[in-house]
Amino acid sequence: MNAQKRKRWTVADSTRLYGLDRWGESHFRIDSDGFLCVHPAADERSVRLVDVVNEAASKGLKAPIVIRFQDILRQRVERLNHAFQQSIAEEAYPGRYQGVFPIKVNQLREVIEEIQDAGKPFQYGLECGSKPELLIALAMHNDPEQLLVCNGYKDDEYIRLALFGVKIGKPVIIVAEQLSELKTIIAISQELEIDPIIGFRAKLYARGEGKWALSSGDKAKFGLTTTEMLEGAALLEEAGLQASLQLLHFHIGSQVPNIITLKNAVIEGARFYCQLQKMGFPMGYLDVGGGLGIDYDGSRSNWESSTNYALEEYARDVVFSIKQICEASDVPCPHIVSESGRAITAPHSILVTQVVDRISIRETSFTVKKEDIKDAVVQDLYEMANGRVRYGRLEKFHDALQKKEEAYSLFNHGYLDLKGRAQAETLFWQICGKLDKRASNGGYTPEELVQLKQLLADQYVCNFSVFQSLLDHWALDQLFPVAPLTRHNERPTINATLVDITCDSDGKVSKFIDLEDEKEYLPLHPIKKSESYFLGFFLIGAYQDIMGDNHNLFGRVNEAHVFLEDDEDDGFYIEDTLKGDRVKDVLEGVQFKSDMLCRLMKRQIDQAIKQNRVKPRQGVRFMEMYEASMQKKTYMELPDHTKRAAKRTPRGGR
Repeated sequence: MNAQKRKRWTVADSTRLYGLDRWGESHFRIDSDGFLCVHPAADERSVRLVDVVNEAASKGLKAPIVIRFQDILRQRVERLNHAFQQSIAEEAYPGRYQGVFPIKVNQLREVIEEIQDAGKPFQYGLECGSKPELLIALAMHNDPEQLLVCNGYKDDEYIRLALFGVKIGKPVIIVAEQLSELKTIIAISQELEIDPIIGFRAKLYARGEGKWALSSGDKAKFGLTTTEMLEGAALLEEAGLQASLQLLHFHIGSQVPNIITLKNAVIEGARFYCQLQKMGFPMGYLDVGGGLGIDYDGSRSNWESSTNYALEEYARDVVFSIKQICEASDVPCPHIVSESGRAITAPHSILVTQVVDRISIRETSFTVKKEDIKDAVVQDLYEMANGRVRYGRLEKFHDALQKKEEAYSLFNHGYLDLKGRAQAETLFWQICGKLDKRASNGGYTPEELVQLKQLLADQYVCNFSVFQSLLDHWALDQLFPVAPLTRHNERPTINATLVDITCDSDGKVSKFIDLEDEKEYLPLHPIKKSESYFLGFFLIGAYQDIMGDNHNLFGRVNEAHVFLEDDEDDGFYIEDTLKGDRVKDVLEGVQFKSDMLCRLMKRQIDQAIKQNRVKPRQGVRFMEMYEASMQKKTYMELPDHTKRAAKRTPRGGR
């Protein structure tokens, strides 16, 4: 056993392995006992995630479960606003920052309420992009100093609702996405005799980066071209609504990884703003849109799942760039609006799932004995597996691969029986395992042998649906940090990919964060039969909650909303719980009423009883089971082997 293997595994090793010292920032750490903890207020107060899982289970809400830390939402709102306030003070910027939260990022009521409460001292407003979102925003908006920005395509009813918001005293800004939309805004405002507050969305030349790069540029879905903006200005002048144009808006795309891209967009947007102000429009607000990213992999790079800047750098660059352009153009500096949603909501939400099973291609109870071998190809593999063939690792791998293919060909042509094929497969994976073990001992390793770790990785079956809870991972290859909740003082010895319980082969997570790039497996701990093993998917609070798909009709998972509480020994309390979908709920979502299905089932059971295929008592029991299943959860019901986390020192004793 070499020195590397003798070295005891520590919490610091787990911190580096799972990247908590990078993506976790000040919210996620591992305590000295190996438990993954959340620091909701970014201070020393912490909550063990497994304690929350246990507490929720005692209330009848088992994994899979989304755990929301409401204090993180508050901390993120405060951090964003303080960053802009500090930058404005440092630059002696004459305007103010007045952000809005884009509801589309997370429309859940508890999320919006917490953000509004945290943003109240900063006049932090709301942004909506559809008619249903506008209905939410109009009702939830409760401060005349907060902005309400209306984006997205708008029909007549959308515009009428927004204008009535203006009528009752709300600063509702209707952003014109298309020239035809502006004409409708003018016509309806004249009909209702309500002076609108209008914004122009500019279609920037600057291109975004990452997965949402096409949000800007010539082929962007939204925004006015330069020519259309001039035409729009003429339409407002003709209608006598010059005073209505008060905002210039642009959007460079979501999750922009490179700060240079954001700087270029702000500079171009500020030029548009200055030109409109010089044309005689009052203006007053420059909305820099979204784009402020989250460093999902912790590499602090311009990789699409990362950012090469911090939130504070973003705020400084926005303030500095706008001031520089406005002063050079001799135009008063505008109030700055941003629509940062991902940066606010992503860290607060964690999906916890339980590992159900392990699928391994290497481990088998099948033993290959030399005296049982009948085929030459199996004999050759046996010699390789037992070290009787003396040549290099790469050559041995190539030969083993060729022998395996030969065995499959012989089987397909009827020259190798089932036992012979099983022997060949077993020996091949034994050879690969030994080659991988030798490759891990140091020295140069050819690329094909490096990939053995991916080839040999086990599959951990997890009780959740990728399509429901991690849609961006499936659809866009978005990376989310993943880590076990416990056992961080133990060495993880199993390389694994994660598969969900849907019947779709795409229901898997096989790309994981890595400091230099990404990796195709995640080191995890062996599963213990007597202990539940939970994994957490982190930074999922943006979009995942609302965009999930009901593949296989698994539906929404349970939820627990957590607040810090210093008077509790474990430092928290669950303020609210939301039960996930029952079978009945998801069936009715696709127009299958439970009572209708039960009637159809009972008719068939009665028929089976008449035909003596089942006994009456058996039929009754089956029908009871069928009806009871309608009220059950859609996900797997697993035995509870959770060990209660060790009690920590009470808060008052620290």
